Amino acid sequence: MTRFLVVLTDVRPFDGPGRDERACPERRRQVVGASSREAADRIAGAFMALGMVRAGRQRVKVIAVGRRHARE
Repeated sequence: MTRFLVVLTDVRPFDGPGRDERACPERRRQVVGASSREAADRIAGAFMALGMVRAGRQRVKVIAVGRRHARE
């Protein structure tokens, strides 16, 4: 089973040839965990209705984390 994180971040201005989220991640505003992809998509949909996201100043990311392998 895979867990998901839904992350609301600030959009930073473009500065250079590319972005490296590992070296310089965007500032997080909210982080919510979900146990299924469907739940993560619902939460992300609610975040996408926010005015700051619709105006392009914040962004919503759904990240799969903690992949667990089923036991045989």
